[in-house]
Amino acid sequence: MQWSFFRIPVTGGVASEELNRFLRSVRVLTVHREFVGQGDASFWALAVEYLPATDSTQPAMRGVSSKTDFKALLPPEDFALFARLREWRKQIANTEAVPVYAIFTNEQLAEMARRRCTSPAALREIDGIGQGRLEKYGSVVIEVIGGFAHGAGEGAVSPDN
Repeated sequence: MQWSFFRIPVTGGVASEELNRFLRSVRVLTVHREFVGQGDASFWALAVEYLPATDSTQPAMRGVSSKTDFKALLPPEDFALFARLREWRKQIANTEAVPVYAIFTNEQLAEMARRRCTSPAALREIDGIGQGRLEKYGSVVIEVIGGFAHGAGEGAVSPDN
């Protein structure tokens, strides 16, 4: 994994064209963004975590179906937690009769595993997790992560938790 950093002025389009060109040429894993308000000099600061386009396991072309190999991307302990979170998500999705991605995406689960989120505020920092998902699933996700951290990662968590 590699990182690139961008500063996109609010009033200029040249930097955004450079960013778009870059994003089309790599396999983006995560984007961290922050708005910096400084009057006329305001800008977006972005940190992009990515895999280079030369990595044959991760096609960078749009429209090409590719699956991210989280086992290769995550350290073993993080992957074990990621796998546990996926099991929990599958249970919930079956109970609610919805697709698993409607609960959380794989990328969101991987980020939860990386960060070891133990509070609603930590979950809220993950891209795409809003108040609705926090209210519906936040306490159970925190419980799954906390149980895993305390050695209870092998046991199943019922969807009712």
